[in-house]
Amino acid sequence: MQNVDLAGFNTLAVPARAAYFVEVTTLDELQEALAFSRQRNKAPVVLGGGSNVVLTGDIDGLVVRLALRGVECSERGDERLVTAAAGENWHELVCYCIAQGYYGLENLIAIPGSVGAAPIQNIGAYGVELSKVLESVTGWDCEQSQLRTLSAEQCQLSYRDSIFKHELKDLFIITSVCLRLSAIAHPEVSYPALRAELSDPEQVSPQQIAEHVAAIRAAKLPDYRREPNAGSFFKNPLISAEKATELLGQYPGLAHWPMSNGQVKLAAAWLVDQSGWKGRREGGVGIHPKQAIVVVNYDACSGRDILGFAARIQADVLRKYGVTLDIEPRVY
Repeated sequence: MQNVDLAGFNTLAVPARAAYFVEVTTLDELQEALAFSRQRNKAPVVLGGGSNVVLTGDIDGLVVRLALRGVECSERGDERLVTAAAGENWHELVCYCIAQGYYGLENLIAIPGSVGAAPIQNIGAYGVELSKVLESVTGWDCEQSQLRTLSAEQCQLSYRDSIFKHELKDLFIITSVCLRLSAIAHPEVSYPALRAELSDPEQVSPQQIAEHVAAIRAAKLPDYRREPNAGSFFKNPLISAEKATELLGQYPGLAHWPMSNGQVKLAAAWLVDQSGWKGRREGGVGIHPKQAIVVVNYDACSGRDILGFAARIQADVLRKYGVTLDIEPRVY
């Protein structure tokens, strides 16, 4: 298709158009799409659920929407190896696995987006990151023109980061993800906000965890279908222990978490809130009144407007706290 409106393919509802657009459901279709792009000497833009992107203008090339589907499971003792195609909906996969008795994803319920995007971002919530359950990732290597499987270690997952944002950026298109789950429940209830909601944290089921996490997220985060957003717009910054000590001396209430590598993670939401931006709106873009790291595109503003708004927040936080806030979504 040509000259396609992309507003419905990104959760920020940014108005942009693609010169060419195709939805691929098979590996053969993906290869055909890549060949089409090579003929025009323009790298394609690959979208999944569109929940973690900011489009800054029209795409003068091909946009590929991955719609590869399918879920398979194999057993290895108590382990359940679940392989899901990149186009599967992440939330629906979590629900399916819980229903089947495959445990380990319950804390990651209600995260918007597709399965293929999960390793790129190393998604995480309520005490669990994808890195805890990832077995491997399979994808199309654009340089080698073949499928290749990477182990979890090769994916180089860290906080909201992976090899797919660096060495393999735009060179590796994820087609499926293999997750290492368990037939035996091992509830993760250490996250304070989750634990506080549980009447008996030591006797909670995976289903109950999923229900509580989903309820917490629904109460805290706006539905992008009613208030267009890309989820957490800012990453929680990592700073040195020395810098953290300095800040805590000035701001004892600063939300923070010591990390195993000696760094300290700060709550981006606290920094944005204390800088006076929570609930603030400029034109058609604003920070949600209940969640200080969610940028809402109220009036179908452009990606450039959204990034300009975010830049002013970043400048204020840097000026007040000496901390740099990085944005989470990928910018096109």
